[in-house]
Amino acid sequence: MLARALIAAMPNFKNKLTVATAKPSLLKNKQQLQTCLALALGLLPAAHSFGQSQEPQNPPAAPQQKAKPEKAPTAPATKAKTEQLERVEVEGRASDEAVRRASTAAKIVIGREEIERFGDSTVGEVLKRLPGVTTGGRPGRGGDIRMRGMGNGYTQILVNGERMPPGFSLDQLPPDQVERIEVLRAPTAEYGARAVAGTINVVLREALQRRLNDWRFGIGEERGIWTPSVGWTRNDKLDDHGGAYNLTLNAQQVSHRDDQNTSALTHSLKTGADSLLKTQGQSEDERRGLNLNLRLQWKLAGGDSLSIQPFLVASKSSNSNVFSQTRTPAFGQPDASGAPKPLNPFDNARIDGDSKFEMLRVNTQWTHRIADDSRLETRAGLGLGRSDSHSLRQEFVGASSTPVRTQDDKTNSQDRSWSLNSKYSHQFENEHSLVAGLEGEGTQRDQTRVCQQNGQGCPGLLDFGDDLSASTQRFALYAQDEWSVGKQWSFYAGLRGETIATCSSAANYQVSNRSSVWTPLLHAVWKFDEKSRDQIRASLTRSYRSPQLQDLIAKPAINSQYPCPDGQLCGENAVNYADRMGNPNLKPELATGIDVAYERYLSKGGILSASVFYRRISDLMRNDIRLQTVPWASVPRWVSSPQNIGNATTMGLELEAKFRLDEFLPEAWPVSVRSNLSLFRSSVEGIPGPNNRLDQQPRATANLGADYKLRSLPLSLGAGLNWTPAVTIQQTLLTEAHNSRKVVLDAFALWSINPNAQLRLSASNLDPLNYSNGNITTTTEQIITTDSGGRSYTSWQLRLELKV
Repeated sequence: MLARALIAAMPNFKNKLTVATAKPSLLKNKQQLQTCLALALGLLPAAHSFGQSQEPQNPPAAPQQKAKPEKAPTAPATKAKTEQLERVEVEGRASDEAVRRASTAAKIVIGREEIERFGDSTVGEVLKRLPGVTTGGRPGRGGDIRMRGMGNGYTQILVNGERMPPGFSLDQLPPDQVERIEVLRAPTAEYGARAVAGTINVVLREALQRRLNDWRFGIGEERGIWTPSVGWTRNDKLDDHGGAYNLTLNAQQVSHRDDQNTSALTHSLKTGADSLLKTQGQSEDERRGLNLNLRLQWKLAGGDSLSIQPFLVASKSSNSNVFSQTRTPAFGQPDASGAPKPLNPFDNARIDGDSKFEMLRVNTQWTHRIADDSRLETRAGLGLGRSDSHSLRQEFVGASSTPVRTQDDKTNSQDRSWSLNSKYSHQFENEHSLVAGLEGEGTQRDQTRVCQQNGQGCPGLLDFGDDLSASTQRFALYAQDEWSVGKQWSFYAGLRGETIATCSSAANYQVSNRSSVWTPLLHAVWKFDEKSRDQIRASLTRSYRSPQLQDLIAKPAINSQYPCPDGQLCGENAVNYADRMGNPNLKPELATGIDVAYERYLSKGGILSASVFYRRISDLMRNDIRLQTVPWASVPRWVSSPQNIGNATTMGLELEAKFRLDEFLPEAWPVSVRSNLSLFRSSVEGIPGPNNRLDQQPRATANLGADYKLRSLPLSLGAGLNWTPAVTIQQTLLTEAHNSRKVVLDAFALWSINPNAQLRLSASNLDPLNYSNGNITTTTEQIITTDSGGRSYTSWQLRLELKV
């Protein structure tokens, strides 16, 4: 009734306000007038939404003349003198821009509205539109996520503030399960300092008091292959005392068919002769996945709270790869290029495989309010993971159906993980907010492998054994102080110490690695004046990149193109088909960084920003290919292994503009525009230029997107363009790598059938381009040029979204 009365009174509200302001006898106290105005304005959004949820009523006739002053009631004015107005608080989630603006450390927040906008099938496709974020893999497919163009390992990926166990990828997490995404451009003590490029924290769906029962039914298509998906989100109260739950379930099937074309040209520097090996084939992959996220939370006595969050991921995949190869000159003919001959030359091959991955993680969080200004937060988590994979490779000569060589590989991995974090926070009266915490984390992997070549055990690696056990233990302590000085300055100072110990063992060897890092962190924000929408950020930080477990394990892997004879040691191989082996003596990379940003927050929502960053990296890790004497071969073989090669620097400029078009052009339509441009530059010492850049870092990346909700129809339209130019990297003294440019055009149309149903049509990679990557390897005797690539395709998805 209150809501309807407010709506009905809206046409007269302005006139009555004018009368009340003109007659001091009605409201003599100016403070009471301001309180009434604030209360009325605070209730209007709630009254409007409440009124929309009711059945339609006949609207009152609009007044045709101004209200007369003599009819204004005087009783409320008299009552206002004697009665004290009660304080009314209207709670609601702050906007993404408000959270970003209030944070002392540079942070970008992406909420549900932005996540759902394009109907993306992977989290990587959502992230690619953010400033400075690039993704690996084929256009429109997501892939590994990189900030500021840096390669794998430089970006810290968290889920609910915690690192996920081995084998988990964000591509396995559908956007339906994500509440928001937080992107931190500089490290903080609380989230960790393993973030040279930055941190991406994916927050899963949260339990709210508001009832929610949403269904999503989708069907996708790419290259004639249909892929269905279904999602369900349920949110409701557990009790009348603040308990609530959220259940999000998603099941999907993803299928791809890709063409593969590769070539390897070997040129002899001694004879000038060439040898060309070409491979053509097609691969098909199918994955069926189930994701479940449940969050239960309770409000306890004394202001405490407790939450339990099980998180389940299960997937089953199958793949097949059929290809043929031709060589000029043909196998068996004289070859003056000096390219090593494979042990068993074949004309065509087939690889069939299947795998299963299961992960269950249970996190608990207890928040204890010690006093009004201090609290203790404790988080604990347990995780179990299991993966099984099987692959069968068969090689044939001519039209024969009998393989000349088979390799059957079966691998079983079991992972166990735990985490225990405790954080104490205290709010002082002098605008200081102190946070201190302890963290512990451990992972254990036990791996069993059974490998057979032509029905016998795989040669070459028998001395190393097929079973492997590896573990990682991490402990950290940190403290941070965040405080405000007046209305314009905010500061953040933090210190974090972290120790990581890894250990791996197999049949005849055992290796261990231990590293400790202290990282001081400073952040500051200055507002131009107390009410200004402009502010400047600055950060001085230290961060690091720790070696991955697989990089530390010294167990080698032999290239399948140059396998070992049955029961014998391996022969020679080619530099572009090198074996792989870890390095237990790797040291972590350390980086000292500076970040400075200018931000302007717009009145209609949105932001204009410009930021620059600089990183000085020591003990840079990179895979290095060397000719080595190894125990699994009778002659020296080319082996690729990670090494600390020296120092590097990287810097960049990131520009972002997110606004409504009528903010700058009053007569324009209210089109939402999102654009950003990032420029990168880097240099690695000890490697000759001009392309001695950080691995996989492009020179730039850009995004341009816009969307608009039509006034005449319940239809929203939008499109976005993602661009990454071609890049060439001098990886080592021997190898130069290159990737083709990536241009991805996405679009969506959203039709609101009614307030509880909408239909979304999405298209990714509307203008598909061919892609390619490769490298040039130069030795004292040869130049080997390798290229691979193929076509990309448009992916379509139609999704029905229902609120039940």
